[in-house]
Amino acid sequence: MAAFDFKALDARGKQRQGVIEADSARAVRQQLRDKGWAPLEVSTAADKQHQPRLFQRKGSLNARDLALLTRQLATLIQSGIPIEQALSAVASQSEKPALKSMMLSVRARVLEGYTLADSLGEFSSAFPKLYRSTVAAGEHAGHLDLVLNRLADYTEQRQEARQKIQLAAIYPIILTVVALSIVVFLLTYVVPDIIDVFVRSGQKLPALTEGLLAVSGFLMTFGPYLAVVIVLAAFGFRYALTKPAMQLRFHHWLLHVPGISKMSRGLNTARFASTLSILSTSGVPLVDAMRIAGEVLSNEHLKAQLKEATQRVSEGSSLKRSLEQTGYFPPMMLHMIASGEASGELDQMLERTARSQENDLQSKMATMVGLFEPMMLLVMGLVVLIIVLAIMLPILNMSNLVG
Repeated sequence: MAAFDFKALDARGKQRQGVIEADSARAVRQQLRDKGWAPLEVSTAADKQHQPRLFQRKGSLNARDLALLTRQLATLIQSGIPIEQALSAVASQSEKPALKSMMLSVRARVLEGYTLADSLGEFSSAFPKLYRSTVAAGEHAGHLDLVLNRLADYTEQRQEARQKIQLAAIYPIILTVVALSIVVFLLTYVVPDIIDVFVRSGQKLPALTEGLLAVSGFLMTFGPYLAVVIVLAAFGFRYALTKPAMQLRFHHWLLHVPGISKMSRGLNTARFASTLSILSTSGVPLVDAMRIAGEVLSNEHLKAQLKEATQRVSEGSSLKRSLEQTGYFPPMMLHMIASGEASGELDQMLERTARSQENDLQSKMATMVGLFEPMMLLVMGLVVLIIVLAIMLPILNMSNLVG
C-alpha cells in the first residue's frame, strides 16, 4: 500500500484534504466517493518531493517535530512493535497533515522492502544525511531503538542550543535598533526645531551646536539615500556570499578576526565533535563519520580543512594529529581526543569535549550579553548628553547676554 494526498469536496461543498493509504489512486477516489465526497485531486505523497524547492512545503521538518517523531519511533520500536506499525502509529498521532503524509509514504516504502534509512532518503530535506546514516548504522547493528533515542537527544540538544543563541542575540539587536531610532528621531525632528529659534534670533551658536546642526542637516538631506545604500549593500553582500569563492574567503576571515574568531571556532568545533560522537557511538566507521560530521558545519573554510583531515585519517594518521594540523581545534579538545584514542573511549571523550565546549560558548555569550547592556546604556547616555548640551549652550549664552 502507498500513501496518497487528496483534496475533495464533502457533502456540504466544503473542501477537505488529507492522507489515505491505498493500493492505487483509483482506490483512493473510490474511498472518497463511498464517503459521499467528490475527489478533486489525488497524488502520491512522495511526489511532492520532486517539486521545485520554492513550492516544496511538505519536504522539511523543524527540529522540534523531528525530535518528537524520533522519540516516538524509538519508544514504539523499543516496545517490540515492528517498524511499519510504529510508522503507522506515529502518522496517526500527528496532527499535521504534512508530517502524516511523510510518515505514511515512508511506511509504504518500508512495506516494499526498503530499509528505514533508504525510505527516509525519499525526504532528504526533512531527514539530513547525519540522521539517515545513523539510522542505517543502527539497523545494521540491530540497535535501532537505542540509536533513535540517541538521535532524539541530539536533536533536542541542538534545538535547545540554537534557541539559547537566538534568544541571546535578540535583546542586543532590539536594543541597538531602538537606540539608533531614538537618536535619528532626535536629530531629524527635535533638534532642528529647537535650534532654529536661536538661528532666527541671529545669535552666534556654539561649535558643539553647529556640529550637531550639521549632522542633523546631513541626515535630513541624505538620510533616505543613506538608508537605500545600506539596504543595497546588505543585499549585495548577501548575494556575494552565494559565490563559493567569496563565501570561502569570508568564512576564513571569520575564523581569524579578533573578537569573533574564538566564538566561530568554538561553535563549529563543538558541533563537529558532538556530531562525530553520535555517529561513532552508533557504529558508523570513523572516516565516514568524519566525512558526515564535516558536512554539517556552517563554515566552508573549516569544512574544507576537515576534508583534508579526513583524508589523513583514512591514510592511517590519528584523529588527534589530523585535527591538530587544521589549526582550529582548541588544545583541550585535542588532548581529550588523544586520551580517548589511547584508552579506547573515543566516543565518550568526544561527547564530553563537545559538551564542555558548548557550555564554554554559552558562558561567553552570556558574559557578552551582560556587558552589552551597560555599554549600550553608557553610549546612549553620552549621545543624549551631547544633544542636551548642544541645546542648552545657546540658552545659557542668551541668559548671559540678557544678564
